[in-house]
Amino acid sequence: MFGDFIRRLTQPEPDVLPDEDARLALTALLVRIARSDNDYSDREMERIDQINARRYGLGPGATAALRAEAEVLESEAPDTVRFTRAIKDAVPYEQRRAVVQALWQVVLADGSRAQEEDALVRMVTNFLGISDRDSALARQAVDGEA
Repeated sequence: MFGDFIRRLTQPEPDVLPDEDARLALTALLVRIARSDNDYSDREMERIDQINARRYGLGPGATAALRAEAEVLESEAPDTVRFTRAIKDAVPYEQRRAVVQALWQVVLADGSRAQEEDALVRMVTNFLGISDRDSALARQAVDGEA
């Protein structure tokens, strides 16, 4: 179903993604983070929906549909390294930086930071081209929201 999308995303010189495709790819990355500790909780799903509602101005039905599509894409997407590098090449920097904060929101949605989630966020942040400092600032901003 998403084969063509993944091929376009992971080609050697990907085009900048249209907004709808960028939403899907970035939501799939949020799903991958949430699933990384093998405990994809309702709270994490709700947080992903909240992030998408706020970021894209979507209603409850649209956020749930986007997350459901992203869950399928995430399960079919290649390894995290290639997938994340492809997002880096296809999504403007400012959007990637905002994604790091969203990643931390998902990680902290269930009130704990699993080692698997922490390690994956560090790796993804690096592959997105975001500094450790900016990632730490994003995490602190999310901690401050709680």
